[in-house]
Amino acid sequence: MSFNVRLKEYRKRAKLTQEEIAKKLGIKRSTYAKYETGENQPDYKMLEKLADFFEVTTDDLLGRDNKKHDKEPYNSLKEINDFVRELGIDSVGFFNIDDWKNLDKEDVEEIKKHFEWVAHKAKTRKK
Repeated sequence: MSFNVRLKEYRKRAKLTQEEIAKKLGIKRSTYAKYETGENQPDYKMLEKLADFFEVTTDDLLGRDNKKHDKEPYNSLKEINDFVRELGIDSVGFFNIDDWKNLDKEDVEEIKKHFEWVAHKAKTRKK
């Protein structure tokens, strides 16, 4: 996923408008909008500000994978916990850790899709 698409996703997850983020970063909305469309790229200092604002690393924003991860085993528990936190769920006590330890990446992606569907369904129901 490209930088501009990732940036837009982080903004949507934060439930903020381009204008709100631009104000918090001290830039024009049009400047921020151009980052999301890919028309312009932020300089290094702005990239750091964006990463700090969204509480992610610059590598996350840029979509860079740390090659170190290729040598480490896939951590399904971390992946699920991170995703659940992104959805705003603080407690994942309903997980029996022993049942979730040996999931592969495809299993976790399927769980993510299900959570997204459930969250979407809940939002729709609340409207």
